[in-house]
Amino acid sequence: MAQFQRYVAENGLFGPGDRLLLTVSGGVDSMVMLSLCVASGYRVGVAHCNFQLRGAESDEDEKLVAAAAARLGVPCYNRRFDTAAEMERTGESMEMAARRLRYAWFAELCAAEGYTAIAVAHHADDSVETFFINLLRGTGLRGLTGISKQSGRIVRPLTFATRKEILEYAVANRIPFREDSSNRSTKYLRNKIRLGLIPRIREINPKFTALMQRNIARLTDAQQFITQAVEQVRRAAVTEEGGIATIRLERIDPAFPRNFVLYELLSSAYGFKGDVIDALCRALDEGAVGRRFYARDRVAVTDRGTVVVAPVADNDPCEVSIPAGAQRAYGGNSVLYFERRSIDLVEAFGVPPHQAQIDAAKLQWPLTLRRWREGDWFVPFGMTGGRKKVSDFLIDSKVSLPEKQRQFVLLSDGEIVWVVGRRIDDRYRLTDSTEQVLCITREIV
Repeated sequence: MAQFQRYVAENGLFGPGDRLLLTVSGGVDSMVMLSLCVASGYRVGVAHCNFQLRGAESDEDEKLVAAAAARLGVPCYNRRFDTAAEMERTGESMEMAARRLRYAWFAELCAAEGYTAIAVAHHADDSVETFFINLLRGTGLRGLTGISKQSGRIVRPLTFATRKEILEYAVANRIPFREDSSNRSTKYLRNKIRLGLIPRIREINPKFTALMQRNIARLTDAQQFITQAVEQVRRAAVTEEGGIATIRLERIDPAFPRNFVLYELLSSAYGFKGDVIDALCRALDEGAVGRRFYARDRVAVTDRGTVVVAPVADNDPCEVSIPAGAQRAYGGNSVLYFERRSIDLVEAFGVPPHQAQIDAAKLQWPLTLRRWREGDWFVPFGMTGGRKKVSDFLIDSKVSLPEKQRQFVLLSDGEIVWVVGRRIDDRYRLTDSTEQVLCITREIV
């Protein structure tokens, strides 16, 4: 208790004048956070999301949270989400859909009920796991700083404690909680790291979590230092006019690593990903002029001695070339992840719309990712009648106008392989002769 109160006060996370919306799942972390906040005298309300993904388990979580809130005499808000339908509608992964739904609802609650902060029960082990997730996916230094204690009005008052310490506190204080069965599944990358990688590292160093906390703290300090230095470069090298930014390369001190500076400038302010920035830097090294590189809602264009960053226009094709061996590609508000698998390791049935399984031998590299165009056609998998215009397919699928404008297609040698997030082309389906499969997963970013 004292350690919790000291941590909150020293980091200025919240105070007696705040109203805290506690996000409580029913798991041990959030139930301990609820107990600590109430015992410390803070004014709180409880928000519980039932994503209806685990049947009776989800309903039992909901009942536990409601009972705990009633016992402690604090307001309790519950929202049931049809998460599966939302995933079907948007093509998002389960994690992305659930995250978007819950944070939108939390914001609504804060506005309607006057809460000043949203408390989330992430802890030290979550931060270490995030370090490895970002490391394995590829990241800059910022991605290695774990989970921040505070981001806007979102606060994380348990990041000082380990999972083991939280569990021990719950047992000692008889705090009820429920275990989410999905936490034991190695289907998800975080669980693979939590259940597979980290226990093996702890065999080498039992104090691994404490060591990583110190490492992450040092990396965070380094990132803060770099951020200040990059801001000085930004003031000297970047000009903005009419929403268009121009980075003048000659104004970057030659003593600085140019590519690293560009990474910091483009990722932090405009949302460009590391792979894209790497490709842009290679284009600069080659003296390429007019090459275009895309973030979610920005395009960066290489020019003579400059990089020009502008909003993506509605009619911009956002055309991206994807070389053989690429692990990901970005188009509009989506990222595509590519993975090659043997046919023996692929389950060909029940593939959701946000995933595609393509016969790898039928592809000609590089692939192309771009917005669909009038006149585009493909042969929809599972449909009779042969080829069909993409425009007619989108109409038949009752796709709204805004979604049509954001629709991308993936092509091989000029032929559509996948209307992204909706339907593959029948010519690229898996057959009895397929040996290697290109598995593609689309996530909304």
